[in-house]
Amino acid sequence: MNLYLIRKKRFQNSPSISILSLGILFISCKQTTNSSIKTESDLITKINAVQEQVMAQGNMTEVEEQALLSLCSIVSHNDGLATYTTDNSMILKDVEITPVYNGCEELSIEETRECFKNKVSTFIKREFNLSTSKDLNLSESKQVEAFFIINEKGNLTGMKVRDSEVTVQAEILRVLRKMPVMKPASNNGKRVSVLCSIIVEYGNDIEVDFAYIPERPD
Repeated sequence: MNLYLIRKKRFQNSPSISILSLGILFISCKQTTNSSIKTESDLITKINAVQEQVMAQGNMTEVEEQALLSLCSIVSHNDGLATYTTDNSMILKDVEITPVYNGCEELSIEETRECFKNKVSTFIKREFNLSTSKDLNLSESKQVEAFFIINEKGNLTGMKVRDSEVTVQAEILRVLRKMPVMKPASNNGKRVSVLCSIIVEYGNDIEVDFAYIPERPD
């Protein structure tokens, strides 16, 4: 994951965050993180290292603050694929009946599949805060792969966003965590957990497409 938290090049006329605000920010981040992560990971170690560097500087730009807040958001939920293994999950393309999104009931199997994809894509596009990607001032749009599991209870969990700007990763995860509960997928008459993969294209606009990605995320 790309971590652009402390930038050597300072932005002219960009307001800095006070030393008091820095302390509050790091305490809040650590408290939130510790509430859901029991053991220190490499990511938490990096956050601690960033804290030491920023506190030594005494200030931080708003851009850097937003990046750090995004990083805190990513690690403060215990719902990643590192926690929820994909070993017992079927891949979306292989499952007999996909999860049933609200409004997709009483359709044929194929119609249910297409309705599920359309509803999820529409939800992500509607909820995604476009200012997150517009603020990057990209010369052209970029793509990132994202994964999530819809478990046997219809809850979305096991999320992962592959390498992209930390603010974009955090925003995609924020939106995925808001996804409504669905009727779970089924195969041979039994409820099953299903692994979904999407490609998110972001820039001045956002597009979401379901795609079969052969490699399961690390």
